[in-house]
Amino acid sequence: MNFQRWTSAVALAMCFATGALAEPARVMIPANPGGGWDGLGRQMFAAMNQAKVFTDGATFINKGGAAGTIGLAEFVRTTKGDDNAVMAMGVIMIGGAISNKMPVTIKDVTPLARLTNEYNAIAVPADSPIKTVADFMAALKRDPGALAVGGGSAGGVDHVMLALLARQSGVPADKINFVSFSGGEILAALGGGKIKAAISGTSEFRQFADSGRIRIIAVSGPSRVEGVNAPTLKESGIPVEVGNWRGVVGAQGMSAAGKKMWLDRLSKMHASAEWKQTLKTQGWDDAFLEGDKFEAFLRNEEAAWASALKDVGILK
Repeated sequence: MNFQRWTSAVALAMCFATGALAEPARVMIPANPGGGWDGLGRQMFAAMNQAKVFTDGATFINKGGAAGTIGLAEFVRTTKGDDNAVMAMGVIMIGGAISNKMPVTIKDVTPLARLTNEYNAIAVPADSPIKTVADFMAALKRDPGALAVGGGSAGGVDHVMLALLARQSGVPADKINFVSFSGGEILAALGGGKIKAAISGTSEFRQFADSGRIRIIAVSGPSRVEGVNAPTLKESGIPVEVGNWRGVVGAQGMSAAGKKMWLDRLSKMHASAEWKQTLKTQGWDDAFLEGDKFEAFLRNEEAAWASALKDVGILK
């Protein structure tokens, strides 16, 4: 992870401007510090500040749990009609809301933009006897309950990826041992041997793999990730490809003027050299999709994930 880690899970003020703040944005991060949504939210506002798109600062609130739906519910409850409130989110939240049967969903916020996509990686401790994808699949088939695999919240992209891998080994989804984490705790659990493998975004693992603390054995994209010495699952003969997109939404009841204001800011940020450098540094793919197109995409994602969760046996 290349973004700066913050240790507090409460609101934090970031004073980007050189003078007094006019009105800092209120930013909900529906996860604990150190994870992908935390990185996206903070990097987004850092890039906007550096590009002089928005320099009034931001107050970040971390509230993790239940695939981001605890933070989502808090965001909806406390920000209705607030043009200055936004929230980081992504595909994990959609799957989590469906699998947890949450009363609050993404239908209760204002879609703004999809920003990034990255593919998952499978990582193991540096001293693990699991050296290859073949080793991982063999362990999964031999005794799925003994192979504790960490990831994000239940019903999210990491959980679904493990279920898809299990299906390739003939293992039912209800037999896998998936251990859910919120934010960056998964890295400590993996390094400490509390789990035998982990699935998460490649960018979250890269720094620890480079330092030799963990080992990445596969990535879930259509091609290898630059700078990561690991094959794709497809190279290893496993027809599984899983992506993890992330974006930003506004408050329920945001005004038309407020929505236009944020869409203008995000569009300018997306075109900036600062954001392009952020994407390169973090290893994120550019997946920009804004406004009504993003809203239509979200509706399609809800339907697709409801079907996928049933198909792999997570949702009954």
